[in-house]
Amino acid sequence: MFQCGRLFAAAGAVLVACAVSAQQYPAKAIRVIVPFVAGGATDVQARWAAQQLNAAFGQPVIVDNRGGAGGVPGSEAVAKAPPDGHTLLAGNPGPLTIAPAVRANMPYNTVKDFAAIFLIAKTSSCLTVHPSLPARDVQHFVKLAKAQPGKINYGTPGVGTVGHLTIELFATQAGIKLNHVPYKGTSQYAVDLMGGHIELATLQFAMCKPLLDEKKIRAIGATSLKRSPLLPELATIAEQGFPGFTTANWNGLLAPAATPRPIITRIHEALSKAMATPEARDLYLNQGHEIAGESPDEYAAFLKIEIEKWARVAKASHIEFQ
Repeated sequence: MFQCGRLFAAAGAVLVACAVSAQQYPAKAIRVIVPFVAGGATDVQARWAAQQLNAAFGQPVIVDNRGGAGGVPGSEAVAKAPPDGHTLLAGNPGPLTIAPAVRANMPYNTVKDFAAIFLIAKTSSCLTVHPSLPARDVQHFVKLAKAQPGKINYGTPGVGTVGHLTIELFATQAGIKLNHVPYKGTSQYAVDLMGGHIELATLQFAMCKPLLDEKKIRAIGATSLKRSPLLPELATIAEQGFPGFTTANWNGLLAPAATPRPIITRIHEALSKAMATPEARDLYLNQGHEIAGESPDEYAAFLKIEIEKWARVAKASHIEFQ
């Protein structure tokens, strides 16, 4: 009985300590590590989150850009940081759900080494072709691709990116073979798509729409599960014979795995409240993003599903690099 009493007392002390730490949080400046260079979507959305946390908590929230190696080193820094809520990660599929599928050795385990906090937004894309290609919908494109296996070139931001695996997922499900042309960034392959140097690529809705208006490219399908408000006339790939097909880039906020749950909850509640404002919703929706806002548990479940999906695609397409 005495030992049980000591165990209950110890457990109670831990709960009290967590409650006290949550009440006192944050005790100092919060650092949000963005594992990419400044200026990209992950950086922009991380800075939005930092502004909301600064307003909610009254402590400085510093955005720390640590680009390189596909975001893995920056993400690793957060995985190994003290789990006190003062070091957070701007999460992105590259280092968290795709790298585990295509890299032989990873310095962290996404599921075990991070605590999901808040999934900010998802961003799907248009599947686009150069106007010289006669395809006007997904099924027509598939027919053309089957007639000339390996001859249609598609551009992506690089091996193992969302753009790369999205098209490989589509090609696998369609039973077609395409030729991958990796670039160093979206803007580079967008220029080559307009110039006819490649025939196929994915472009996010906000980037796609003005090019469609100028008839520089043609969109044949959307990678979202539902049609985008920016391009409501564009049928999804799922609607065109591929039920359930959906891929998206996304950005969220995570912490080291052992961060106390009350701190996770405080951060999530602050961001949820900010995202519920009309200003925030308009900001994201007008840029072609789908507001997510899942609970920490829902975000964690989403990460597991994404890791499993991309692992299947990488295996089927023989994609792997060190």
